[in-house]
Amino acid sequence: MNNEMQQNKPSLIMEGIGKSFPGVRALNHVGFKLRRGEIHALMGENGAGKSTLIKVLTGVYLMDEGSVTLDGKPIVIRSPQDAQKHAISTVYQEVNLCPNLTVMENLFLGREPRKMGFIDWRTMNRKAEELLQELNIYADPTAQLDTCSIAIQQMIAIARAVNTKCKFLILDEPTSSLDADEVKKLFTLMRQLKDKGVGIIFITHFIKQVYEICDRITVLRNGELVGEFEVESLPRLELVKKMMGKEIEILSDLAVNKDESKYDGEVPMIDARDLSSGTSNVAPFSLKMYKGEVVGFAGLLGSGRSELVRTIYGADKAVQGQLYIKGKDGKIKKPLDAMKQGMAYLPEDRKADGIFAELSVRENIIIALQAKHGLFKRLRRKDMERYADEYIKLLNIKTASRETPIKSLSGGNQQKVILARWLLTNPEFMILDEPTRGIDIGTKTEIQRLILKLASEGKSIAFISSEMDEMLRTCSRMVVLRDRCKVGELTQTQLNQNTIMRTIAGGEQ
Repeated sequence: MNNEMQQNKPSLIMEGIGKSFPGVRALNHVGFKLRRGEIHALMGENGAGKSTLIKVLTGVYLMDEGSVTLDGKPIVIRSPQDAQKHAISTVYQEVNLCPNLTVMENLFLGREPRKMGFIDWRTMNRKAEELLQELNIYADPTAQLDTCSIAIQQMIAIARAVNTKCKFLILDEPTSSLDADEVKKLFTLMRQLKDKGVGIIFITHFIKQVYEICDRITVLRNGELVGEFEVESLPRLELVKKMMGKEIEILSDLAVNKDESKYDGEVPMIDARDLSSGTSNVAPFSLKMYKGEVVGFAGLLGSGRSELVRTIYGADKAVQGQLYIKGKDGKIKKPLDAMKQGMAYLPEDRKADGIFAELSVRENIIIALQAKHGLFKRLRRKDMERYADEYIKLLNIKTASRETPIKSLSGGNQQKVILARWLLTNPEFMILDEPTRGIDIGTKTEIQRLILKLASEGKSIAFISSEMDEMLRTCSRMVVLRDRCKVGELTQTQLNQNTIMRTIAGGEQ
């Protein structure tokens, strides 16, 4: 198979694609070209039109205008089934498989080998083993899917697509929940598929990964095509400028007051003493956080960062230790207790734990305040609308209206809605768990600035991020976890990547 010949000529071509929704022009004359045997990054800020373009290509949305050609012949895609007929498959960030079925059942769902009308389990097992072995995926075909890691589940979803003879594979944010080793394994699989002549569209917010794995980049902005570029000829800073449409703001001026001496003699906002929950297996920890302070929580995936803050908030019930809030016994047994004591919690998984997908932007913004007031003290509709409009403007939330279903918004704008929800309750202590994961650079900068502004106003903030640079810019102190145990607490003078990584790796500080 001559990859050079394949890569010289686009095989799948989208031209002049237009798509509108009520009040929003999502795509305006957008083009995209994919060659066989290449990995092509589709880049852009949240709301740039990436998801809409992919949904047009896969038949989830019908385009208003434009055309799609495959190997020079026009094709019509009106449904996901049409896309599959043309060998186009998608693996989404949230794995769309059946967790209660086995690995092999997921691989052959709807295409089970049969013998005399019955499912041929022996043949299915053998074919599953052959497919997994061919793609170097280490999974037991008979294991239930939900016993596999997220990384393995994603690879199984890719294997299923490959087994349906897909020629074009769309990977939508596949690495957002993976650690470094899992990303390497996924990239190995992607390179295997590339060598087999599969054209891959790779959607991601991780610029480093684009330059590691991709051949070309297409950039969208505000529903329009900015351009198509060879990776080698597009420096990273230029890519960021094209995505944002402006010079990237220098973040060095982001600064929080990091004078630790100002807390001497002050009563902590949060004072956890030998606190531990019964469900998360986090070792007993002690921690103090003060008014106006941004404290980062660092550690590898699974280190216990999220579980620690969930214990403080009451999402995981504490079974030992004591929690004091502003010097008084916290008595937090459930999240509603925490809310009433001035706490707010933005969870790691916004889709599963953060948004109410079927509700409007307005309803998502006011729901925490309504819960705080109680069922029998209903907020007036006029007040709900005023609050929603105020925070849509304050946080620059891009939405057609306050009544737009939140599921229609981009990931970054959904995140802003959740932030608006908690800011509306006027909290004194905020837990922000991966608030910028999976969102674009521009929105990240906005959220980082907001975090520091809130700290300057006296709010105490617990901040979790997988991006070390982000935490170094925003945090005044760092708590380090390893294997669900607090192993270090670094002061401002100790905050640098080497010290943090050494602490995570094994050294007590």
